[in-house]
Amino acid sequence: MAEKKKDEVRIDKWMWAVRLFKTRSMAADACKKGKIQISGSAAKPSRSVKVGDIIQIKRPPVLFSFKVLALSENRMGAKLVPEFMENVTTPDQLELMDLGRYAKSGLRDRGTGRPTKKERRDLETYVEPSYASDADFEFDFDFSDDDDDLDENDDL
Repeated sequence: MAEKKKDEVRIDKWMWAVRLFKTRSMAADACKKGKIQISGSAAKPSRSVKVGDIIQIKRPPVLFSFKVLALSENRMGAKLVPEFMENVTTPDQLELMDLGRYAKSGLRDRGTGRPTKKERRDLETYVEPSYASDADFEFDFDFSDDDDDLDENDDL
């Protein structure tokens, strides 16, 4: 039986088919939480998507944008995805994603355990540089000279 070409597909099916989400239920949950927009308006999981629509996905702090090039209800291989969608995310949003990566670089890798005493000390000096403590300062106030000046002025 020949497959009929569709003009519209549910948004949750399409996002799952083009591998934007691992499961269809994850795609539907994202729609229910308001993280998916079609042409600027919130989309329910049952909303239909057409060729040429712009889909925006909020994954804080970045707002990803994709243009629909073709429709499919069936999950496809990763090599076929560029035929069905185009990433049209703005450069400033991609820059936010890069900044997030750089911010996380200061954190420890997951699973490396607690820092050793030496690592902790190095980390403390990196995060909070040591400043001279109050004990390092010596104040040279000579109050004895000031007392003499006051006595001379009192005689006047």
